[in-house]
Amino acid sequence: MKHREKMKELNGLNDEQLGEKLKDLGIALLKNRFELKTGHVDNPNIVREIRKDIARVKTIATARRKK
Repeated sequence: MKHREKMKELNGLNDEQLGEKLKDLGIALLKNRFELKTGHVDNPNIVREIRKDIARVKTIATARRKK
């Protein structure tokens, strides 16, 4: 999914759903980091993508708090 599509999807979520998304991404990051270290991951770039998604969610949440 492209950056703009991800941002549209995340902007459509309410604050509670954003919190859940952040929690899920954190768990996915932990899981994928472990798999990367053990050598069982198919796509090594997935950790990078998850980190970027976490940053996107946090950016949207901060922007909403400032409004």
